[in-house]
Amino acid sequence: MITIKKYAAIDIGSNAMRLLITNIIEQKGKETQFNKSALIRVPIRLGQDAFTTGQISEENGNRMVDAMNAFRLLMNVYKVQKYKACATSAMREAHNGKEIVKLIQDKASIDIEIIDGKVEAAIIASSDLHNLMHTNANYLFVDVGGGSTEFTLFSKGNIVAAKSFKNGTVRLLNNMVDETVWNEIETWIKHQIEGYDDVILIGSGGNINKLFKMSEKNLDKPLSYKYIASEYKKLEAMTYEQRIAELGLNTDRADVIIPATKIYLHAMKSSGAKQIFVPKIGLSDGIVKAMYFNRI
Repeated sequence: MITIKKYAAIDIGSNAMRLLITNIIEQKGKETQFNKSALIRVPIRLGQDAFTTGQISEENGNRMVDAMNAFRLLMNVYKVQKYKACATSAMREAHNGKEIVKLIQDKASIDIEIIDGKVEAAIIASSDLHNLMHTNANYLFVDVGGGSTEFTLFSKGNIVAAKSFKNGTVRLLNNMVDETVWNEIETWIKHQIEGYDDVILIGSGGNINKLFKMSEKNLDKPLSYKYIASEYKKLEAMTYEQRIAELGLNTDRADVIIPATKIYLHAMKSSGAKQIFVPKIGLSDGIVKAMYFNRI
């Protein structure tokens, strides 16, 4: 006899908004299964507003309301029993972030929580990350978003350090990341991994997932620094239109993939890692797990 629960997670990022609907399969004597039922991605680049003007525009606020109404209807159709919506960097920094939250609650009946970088990292850690890590190994988890990058250091399965830096793809596209931020990231990584042997990198985010898909590697195989550096040069040499037409990248992916790749390369170089593993996990996966295990 099995029990099936349906949970949903809404991730409101700086580059896109996502709705993940998950079937949770419970069976006595067996480990609970989390099976993705649907994933809908809407490319509303909130960071373009928040990081340049300091607030979400009226147009994008209305687009968010439309998207949230669509998400709510989809959750009803899928008979979702429980959901949680979390907003990250762009909504954190927008002066009218709380006003947008209230607008969406009033017009779409969706409650949104604006979370900070540490909470974001902790939620992601609630995903399948622990299942991917060997007990005695050391891991640096790197999650690149549009507005920020979250770093989490794990040792023997436990979080020993975590930090969020205001260095993300949308910020980089708008030339809003000073060289001091890159230096701070390098210093932090080197300081944190000091004393830990053979730190293994794990990458998260839509751009590293796309790079991995383009590599055509098996899921359990890592990407090498050499491969990522080569792809970075190739992507840089192509025009925005070529990346769309020749590589099949989405219009909202074809520009941000370059700064994202730069961040991953910088993290690998700073840590001395020659490889990076790319499991398909992210904030929305973590939200579902955190809800199920009553961590949020």
